[in-house]
Amino acid sequence: MINTLHIKNIGIIDDITINLNSGFNVLTGETGAGKSLIINSLQILSGGRFSKEIIRHGEKNAFIEACIYLPNQGFEEDMIIVSRELNISGRNLCRINGRLVTVCELKCFMSNVIDIHGQNDNQSLLNINTHIELLDDYSNEEIKELKIKYKRNYEEYLNLKSELNKNYGDDKEKQRKLDLLNYQVNEIEIANLKKDEEEELENRRRIIMSSEKISTNLAEAENQISNNAIDSLNIAIKAIEKIEQYNSGYNIIVERLRNAYYEIQEVSYDIASLSEDMYYDEDELNEIEKRIDLINSLKRKYGNNIEEILNYKEKVKQEIFEIENLESYILKLKSTLNKIEKEMLESAKNINIIRNKYANILSQKINYELKELEMKSAKFSIDVEFSKEINFNSNGLDKVEFVISTNVGEEAKSLIKIASGGEMSRIMLAIKSVLADVDRIPVIIFDEIDTGISGLAANATGEKMRKISENHQVICVTHLASIAAKGEHNYFICKEVENEKTKTKVKELNELEILEEIARITSGTVTDISIKHAKELRYPKIA
Repeated sequence: MINTLHIKNIGIIDDITINLNSGFNVLTGETGAGKSLIINSLQILSGGRFSKEIIRHGEKNAFIEACIYLPNQGFEEDMIIVSRELNISGRNLCRINGRLVTVCELKCFMSNVIDIHGQNDNQSLLNINTHIELLDDYSNEEIKELKIKYKRNYEEYLNLKSELNKNYGDDKEKQRKLDLLNYQVNEIEIANLKKDEEEELENRRRIIMSSEKISTNLAEAENQISNNAIDSLNIAIKAIEKIEQYNSGYNIIVERLRNAYYEIQEVSYDIASLSEDMYYDEDELNEIEKRIDLINSLKRKYGNNIEEILNYKEKVKQEIFEIENLESYILKLKSTLNKIEKEMLESAKNINIIRNKYANILSQKINYELKELEMKSAKFSIDVEFSKEINFNSNGLDKVEFVISTNVGEEAKSLIKIASGGEMSRIMLAIKSVLADVDRIPVIIFDEIDTGISGLAANATGEKMRKISENHQVICVTHLASIAAKGEHNYFICKEVENEKTKTKVKELNELEILEEIARITSGTVTDISIKHAKELRYPKIA
């Protein structure tokens, strides 16, 4: 649910914050006060388009932000902050919990949070593509496992179709392709690359390039050990040997000196050996440079490193195999595809049976709701048409559409062809009432959908919205007193002039103020008679 909505510099809205509640929230107020701007702001926050003209006159930026309570959605916190900043230049910044997102990402996220319904803006119900989803949601567990199996096969089906659609052209084109692929494989194989070769070459190259410096220092080390250290140790050993009979401790010192003498002598031999092996070999350096150049050339063509080059070679060899064995490969793919298609067809038929079953149940419930909404002659039905042509899609082989006949003797028509705004509003409300339990979108907004209805129909409309609000947060903009009377939380939208500028104000009403607002909507003025009528609407059982 939306806990807090903050709007700044949208139309005549200067800077308002609305603290909304769970249940049925009703927005009323004078014409032109900014009720529609609040809904427009929510549409923009949901990723909708905007015109720079909506930014308040004289301002360069506008800002919309909502604090939304969404438990168990995979976020670190249950409170999600969503915002969108608009600029007069047309640029905008979208954020979810402070993280910058694209408009597309914002729209995708908010499509699972808010569903806005207006006279000409039924986001989901007027989109025929959502009808099959709504029916399947209503079918729930009975269809769930079948759809999982079908979609798993459908993904494999698409992969097989893609593989079969690979086109190597005619024989000449195929041969040209093979020549190119074989050339690439041969070029890599002739290079005889080894996984860690590049690093070894670079190390050897650095040693050769530094051979003079290495030789000089090795020679210096050998000279110091041979001419100084070894001779000094030899003299020291002989000196201690002359006195070792006077103290047993001298024997230990002599032994340690001898060990040091032999160890340093070994080090001297090792340095001499290294020094003999160290020389500047221009030919070897040239070979290393050529090898490194070859590896770099292959990297430019086939990968960022030797491992990627070798992986590319294996991939090309597989492609060569497929082209050379194309006929048998295609037969194998077709056999697998045929098996998958049979499984999908069986699943699609079973899914169709379940959809038809629940289409009848759902239609009956919606027709019952329509009667309560004073559309006693209406007949709603759900067409589930199984495709005669085997043309699989992600939902099977069914085309699902909600249709209705609003008068006796009339042909059932698609929802999008219903002319009357009042009828469309009630149809949508009836569907929403039945689907409320399975509809996963937590916030439902009704923007003046009561236009064109009155009397018993208006009263029933209010009751249905109140019922939907038991499982969803409902935000409703209305001009009808009978609907405003059903509100659990009522907000009055007005406009005031301050410093020669018009500003929108929002106030949550207490119970006395709600009665006065219902009275104002009913008769235009608050009188004893209109207050009495407001009480009758607000407390029908008591009255």
